Amino acid sequence: MTANDNGYRPAGTHLLLDFWGASGLGDKDGIDAALREAADACGATLLDMRLHQFGGEGGVTGVALLAESHISIHTWPENGYAALDIFVCGGCDPEKAVAPLRQRFNPARFEITTVARGLRADISSKGCTTPLNEAPKPHKPSFDFS
Repeated sequence: MTANDNGYRPAGTHLLLDFWGASGLGDKDGIDAALREAADACGATLLDMRLHQFGGEGGVTGVALLAESHISIHTWPENGYAALDIFVCGGCDPEKAVAPLRQRFNPARFEITTVARGLRADISSKGCTTPLNEAPKPHKPSFDFS
C-alpha cells in the first residue's frame, strides 16, 4: 500500500473491542492468561505484561507489551464491561487475537472497530516486521457479528 495524498501509509491495524455482559473481568490471573493467549494467537512477540487490579474484587487495567505494539484491557466487572485494544504491525493478524479473548470473557454482546493506523512516509517503522516501503496486506474484517 502506498502513501496517500497526505503522505501517510498504514503502519498497522488497531482493533477496538467492546465487550458487554462479559464474565471473568475481575480475575487478574485469567486476564493475564487471556492476553498471553491472544498475543500468541495473532503471532506477536510478548515483551512484558503489566496488570493492576483495583481493590480485591475491582476491575483490572493492563497491557501486554508486544514487539509489534500492544494488547490492552480495562474492565468494569460490576458492569460486565471490558474495553480492549489490539494494535499490531508487521505480519501479525489482529483478528486471530479476538477468539481467545471472546472464549475467555464470553461476552453476551460485542463490537469491534477496525482502524488502519498510519505514519508519515518519512518516518521509519522500527520495531515492526514489515518496513513501510513494503505494502502491508489489505485488512478486511471477517468477523461474524451474529
